[in-house]
Amino acid sequence: MSTAKKFAGQTALYGLSTIAGRVLNFFLTPVYTRAYSTKVYGIFGNMYSYASMLNALLAFGMETTFFRYLNKKPDDKAVVYNNSFGAILSISLVFLLITFPLSGIITGWIQIDPDTPFAEYMQYTRYFIGILVVDALCVIPFAKIRADGRPGRYGTIKLLNIVIFVGLNLAFIYVLPYIVDHHLPGEAFITPWFKRGWLGYVFLSNLIASIITLLMLLPELVKLRPRFNIALFGEMLAYSWPVLIANFSFLINENFDKILLGKLLPEKERAIQVGIYVACAKISIFLSIFVNAFRLGAEPFFFSHANSKNANQTYARIMNYFIIAVCLIFVALVANIELLKYFIKGKDATQTALYWSGLRVVPLLLFGYVSLGVYMNLSVWYKLSDQTKYGLYISGIGAILTIVLNYIFIPQYSYMASAWISLIAYATMMVLSYIWGQRNYPIPYDLKKSFAYIISSVLLVYLSFYVFKRNIFIGNALLVLFASAALFFEWKNLKAIFIK
Repeated sequence: MSTAKKFAGQTALYGLSTIAGRVLNFFLTPVYTRAYSTKVYGIFGNMYSYASMLNALLAFGMETTFFRYLNKKPDDKAVVYNNSFGAILSISLVFLLITFPLSGIITGWIQIDPDTPFAEYMQYTRYFIGILVVDALCVIPFAKIRADGRPGRYGTIKLLNIVIFVGLNLAFIYVLPYIVDHHLPGEAFITPWFKRGWLGYVFLSNLIASIITLLMLLPELVKLRPRFNIALFGEMLAYSWPVLIANFSFLINENFDKILLGKLLPEKERAIQVGIYVACAKISIFLSIFVNAFRLGAEPFFFSHANSKNANQTYARIMNYFIIAVCLIFVALVANIELLKYFIKGKDATQTALYWSGLRVVPLLLFGYVSLGVYMNLSVWYKLSDQTKYGLYISGIGAILTIVLNYIFIPQYSYMASAWISLIAYATMMVLSYIWGQRNYPIPYDLKKSFAYIISSVLLVYLSFYVFKRNIFIGNALLVLFASAALFFEWKNLKAIFIK
């Protein structure tokens, strides 16, 4: 089997589980937008933005470090596993001991809706502290499953996590109210404690799903041993902290705009504006899913093939087909935005109009994800050459752009500024990674072909969204045109890969 075909197979397996899970999660979006107002949905988006950034802090870059040191220390795999998990366990316990007693102070700082009772908001905070700690403890066991080449087990656990989360959400939003309203068995038990329409049930569902996921990872957890190599641990930390800063900086690019929207806009508007932005951003989730699925398959593959004879040519070929794939998804999502918008329909005409008023951010966010995906593909050079400091520099520059530009432009342009700045930050990171990568770890990417596909997709998206006013038939005709052209130009290469 060719390395390209093997990579495609591994990425497909991770991708199927990731796509299935994220699609199930995506279908909660219309549930939320119908159940909650834009203001309440803004609280939801704001809380998860904080959580996403803190996830990176607790993981401490150990996932990438784990893969790198399995490759560097093949005779010490058990020690690498123990050291990686021990680092996250220690950090998580310190985080828990500091944040839980201070949950009231933390709540006072992050609260964006003055109409929500403080006690409820503090309960949200405590749920998220639990979610963050439990999810952090799952990071290295999941990485071990990937390193062992077991995408089936990885996908099964991830999928069950989403099924549990979705099921609990549906139970709290629909099933329990139905039981109470129709006086079915269980009403007497439910009525004393159930709060109809309470956002906290979403976060409680997440916490329960995370705990069950950790229990499903017990077979990996019982393999841990109290074996700790201090010298190796210090070496791993030296590798991981730039990865941590890079990951944290990336998540600033991804989430800090929502936090700043909740800080810089007028008090009465901030939760509503965040809700509109977060809901419309959900349409870009399918491209985000593909990029994430690619990362799950690519990271262990890139490390395991670093010493192969034609590794750099393989990386360049993967980049080529990755760009084609993300550009196709980019064009496809914009072509069908008039259908996808119904996933963010509100509970009445007024709420629906509010949500749909933000659709113009979607093409910008999607192109940002295209740039992010290319950057993640390019980032192989500094990980394989142990120059993770460059990841810190690149992501740090992106984070500075995100913070400074959002701070300047949000008060005047609201979430439209955030969408443009997200694109600018990711595009800048992509360009910097390519320039520095070619100087330090040259990979023969086909730059002309990549530019041709990217520019063509941007042109078709512009025509579909702005010139033809989101006409679904013309948009899909442009999609077919783009796909046909890509197939025509790539047919010989694809035939050579998959017929071997």
